[in-house]
Amino acid sequence: SIFLLQSHKPRNSPSLKSKPTMKICSLLTAASAIGAANAFVAPQQRPTPSSTALDATIAVFGASGLTAQECVYQALKDGDNVVGLTRNPSNVVVPKGSGGANAETPLSDPNLTLIGGDVTNAADVAKVFENDIDGVIVALGGKTSDVGDSMLTDGTNNIMAAMKEKGVKRIAVVTSIGAGDSKDQAPFAFKILMMTVMKKIFNDKNNQEEAVVNSGLEYCIVRPGGLTVDAPTGVINVIDGEAGSIPRADVAQFCLEAVKDADFPYVGKTPCISSVGGTSWTKDRSKAARGEM
Repeated sequence: SIFLLQSHKPRNSPSLKSKPTMKICSLLTAASAIGAANAFVAPQQRPTPSSTALDATIAVFGASGLTAQECVYQALKDGDNVVGLTRNPSNVVVPKGSGGANAETPLSDPNLTLIGGDVTNAADVAKVFENDIDGVIVALGGKTSDVGDSMLTDGTNNIMAAMKEKGVKRIAVVTSIGAGDSKDQAPFAFKILMMTVMKKIFNDKNNQEEAVVNSGLEYCIVRPGGLTVDAPTGVINVIDGEAGSIPRADVAQFCLEAVKDADFPYVGKTPCISSVGGTSWTKDRSKAARGEM
């Protein structure tokens, strides 16, 4: 069955500003051998903000990362203001997935503010919240050998502390399939990696998720399957079984809806998402998967 939901944001929401009506299509598919998938269908054409509409100001942490760049780029295209924190502001470029012919060119926009800083430094995080922030996306990354064993948890705790101080309620945090209670949704080969070469990063991801769940904030923990730099499909499957791959552009769409839609259906939840419902996948660590070829 197909259900069409229309979400109208309240005029005086304390945490989110008024936005044009957004539509979410949810598709309940038949159960497969490894689990059923609910389809979150992102709008193929975003409504153009009217001259009287109040646009959101979105904070993106880890703004130079591949998924975070998609969040930044799509939010700007949607007419929102973006404040990004990254160690390397010069690395923020137009993403391959959504950027088309402009991909990999420097990303600049009058509505974009980039702050150079370290998420584990509370003073750097505080600089972001000198702006009037409506919603927060956390898409941190990096090798533990470069950023340390607890960067995700420490940085996210700094972010959430600043949110509470400023009264910001809505947060989307990108982690991974296999994190938290989704261990059984990871394919066997990936579970081996989680217990060996990726053990430290998954310990950090698990601690990060626990901190978010216990934060008291309006959170959505987003656990994507195998990430690609393909063009957005606009269809995101919420998976109960093993997850397939998903473009970073679609993950970004999901995150933006999570922080901008007052009635987003996955607030307080930890959805695993992929473009291919119920199909197993192998972590692709190649340069091609990272858009480097």
